[in-house]
Amino acid sequence: MNHSETCDFTPPEAAWFDTPARRTSAPGAPECAALLGRARDLADGYLKENARRTEAERRVSEHTTSLFREAGFFRLMQPSRFGGYEYGFTPFIDIISELARGCPSSSWGCSLGMVHQWLLGTCPLQAQEDVWGENPDAILCGSYAPVTDAQKVDGGYLVSGKWHWSSNIDNSSWAFIGVFFPPDDEIPEKHAGFLLVPRSDWEIDDDWFTAGQAGTGSKTVWIEKPVFVPAHRKLTFAQASSNNPPGSLTNDNPVYRIPFLSAVPVCLVAPILGAAQGAIDEFMHIAGVRVTRGAVAGGGGKLREFFPVQSRVAEATALLDAARLLIYRDTAQVEQMAAAGHAIDVATRIRNRRDHAFAARMARDAINAVFDNVGGNGLALDQPIQRFWRDGNAIAKHISLNWDAVSSMVGQQMLGLEPKGQY
Repeated sequence: MNHSETCDFTPPEAAWFDTPARRTSAPGAPECAALLGRARDLADGYLKENARRTEAERRVSEHTTSLFREAGFFRLMQPSRFGGYEYGFTPFIDIISELARGCPSSSWGCSLGMVHQWLLGTCPLQAQEDVWGENPDAILCGSYAPVTDAQKVDGGYLVSGKWHWSSNIDNSSWAFIGVFFPPDDEIPEKHAGFLLVPRSDWEIDDDWFTAGQAGTGSKTVWIEKPVFVPAHRKLTFAQASSNNPPGSLTNDNPVYRIPFLSAVPVCLVAPILGAAQGAIDEFMHIAGVRVTRGAVAGGGGKLREFFPVQSRVAEATALLDAARLLIYRDTAQVEQMAAAGHAIDVATRIRNRRDHAFAARMARDAINAVFDNVGGNGLALDQPIQRFWRDGNAIAKHISLNWDAVSSMVGQQMLGLEPKGQY
């Protein structure tokens, strides 16, 4: 390679780990490589060109959402009986991380929309028909933390309250909301889970004003007066975390048997992997063209000729490669286990939770490594690298990726204690 050329650190299209979830028998499903190509085109064109506008509007636009829909992204993990492709989480990571190279906020919105298609596929069939029977293109937002008690009534539940951080709410027709259910015949104590509520039953509380991930539109679902939710739109955390959620009885694809937290957090990690790649790409461009002014010494030198710059590029790419390897390895393994009919055990589930948090931490550190060397010019709002830096650091602060919380749970499990956390 000519030493004046820059390296391409983009991962190969064919995937780092092969799994059955990269293949499908769904009629009319495009190849994974075709879907990834569409993501790459959007990232390099429209998303990159409109990233600043997305941030200013504090939401993913209807037009951007229509482009994602036309590309087939929301069908990636949707059950085939409703027109979906029934792919798994590894091609999901490919697509979402690629989109984030152009705009992490838009990628995040697409990510939540896509992963909730899978989550709905694990729900009772009647719940799926309620959503997709009327509109096969419907997508969902969600707020997982159980913030209120659901009141048991004949045929279902009454619920009201506020659910914060419901990303891509503006483009969503339904919402998953976290609640506490009263004891019942199956679970004799108070327990947590989801209810599925249509857009007609809730309002949007426009309270999303942030320094990072501003374009995700992660506003609040607000149900002011109690609404009725039929019992078939219920999914408990225990069901979602099992190897046999209700939807697996009607959707034969083993991808719907993967425990919820073994794989779903990749919807949070994939955008920061792409943000790190975008920051590295942008820094490589800056380093190749920028000549320093120098306050005291070093003026007139090309940025790429400075040792700290060279070292930070190496550090950032190593961190990102390590993060990707962890996430692809773990996700491929649970997909392979599910396809082979093996239950995903607690040790594997907790290992995956460790790596979700640690991979996000490494991707954040990769972004910080290159951003530390851009100087004052990197702070300009029309310079994309500062947006990758703000968005990446914001993603790393998500509670599901909090290293202190996740790592203590992992240590408890390894030391023979009862793990206290979500896995």
